[in-house]
Amino acid sequence: MIGKLKGVVDSFGDDVVLIDCGGVCYEVFCSGRTLQALPRVGEAAVVFIETIVREDFIKLYGFANEAEKSWFLLLTSVQGVGARVALAILSVLSPSELSSAVALQDKAMIGRANGVGPKLAVRIVTELKGKVPAIGAIDAGTLGLQSALGEGVASSNVSDAVSALTNLGYSSAQASSALARVVAREGEDTPTEKLIRLGLRELSS
Repeated sequence: MIGKLKGVVDSFGDDVVLIDCGGVCYEVFCSGRTLQALPRVGEAAVVFIETIVREDFIKLYGFANEAEKSWFLLLTSVQGVGARVALAILSVLSPSELSSAVALQDKAMIGRANGVGPKLAVRIVTELKGKVPAIGAIDAGTLGLQSALGEGVASSNVSDAVSALTNLGYSSAQASSALARVVAREGEDTPTEKLIRLGLRELSS
């Protein structure tokens, strides 16, 4: 199986790139995020590959890094999530944002992708709970706090501070990530008002 391609970008399509490896052009399907990260036509490129073999086709799926590939494999392990839907999700969410979405059980974040309805979004965050890849994951403190929020077991001062920051227009992922840094410095017993103030400082820095 092909694990990685090193070659020159030959051309782009809507969801595909052709990589010229010594005169052989490989057709590689990618997320929009990966396509944007690739260099221009004629320039050298490296793409991590997952090969999917079916009775009627063989397709190569390419990723900008191993974290994105790991998430592709996780997403396609969920019933109802094929390669196309997984790429759609990876087009709108980075690996770290996906980690946050699953930890927070935030189906709305997952539902931003084309082809992901409410029921499928719930299934994804439910089935992938606790399965965040180590590669490219968010830091342990942030992941722990987001998991506690997603499970509804976070302390009231923290959950109230997250609620206040989201009411100000920040996403749950942004708010919880900022507050995780504050809690790491100040402790879990920090009053809500102080958490909000220091959280805003983190978000504006």
